[in-house]
Amino acid sequence: MAKLETVMKEAIARGARRQLRLVVTPLRREVVRLRRRVAELHGTVTTLRQTAASWKRKMDASPLTPPVSEAEAKAARLSPRLIASLRRRLGLSQMALARAVGVSAPAVAHWEAGASTPTGQNRVNLVALRKLGKREVTELLGRRAKETASRTARTRKRGGRKRRQRSKR
Repeated sequence: MAKLETVMKEAIARGARRQLRLVVTPLRREVVRLRRRVAELHGTVTTLRQTAASWKRKMDASPLTPPVSEAEAKAARLSPRLIASLRRRLGLSQMALARAVGVSAPAVAHWEAGASTPTGQNRVNLVALRKLGKREVTELLGRRAKETASRTARTRKRGGRKRRQRSKR
């Protein structure tokens, strides 16, 4: 009787293994296929991240202001009234316009009052701003703020000068 019992148990186990193999084999194939697909997608995402990083580097490196030739800057009319209307059109304060051009706020006030006129690179920057809209100028100011923030953070990291300790005599 014990022999019959073991033979039946073995037959049942064989049948169960066969049924299990029929179910598991397609699942294994599907898991292998899905792993390959995930690896492909991972490679695609990595490539896209690298492309996005390179575009970001290019955008950060490229100037936001359009190129202006020296002749174009010399020929441009920049009266005090035109400077004030440019500032109002862009929705900027004198301080913000000064940051965008790269000068101090009193310099912009002097330009608008007619006490002085922009020259050299300041004139070129101002003429370039005339070609931009509010969004571009806002982005330019944001980028400049980030640059100055990173510069001040670097100088803070360096720490101040070490104080000399007085020697006791």
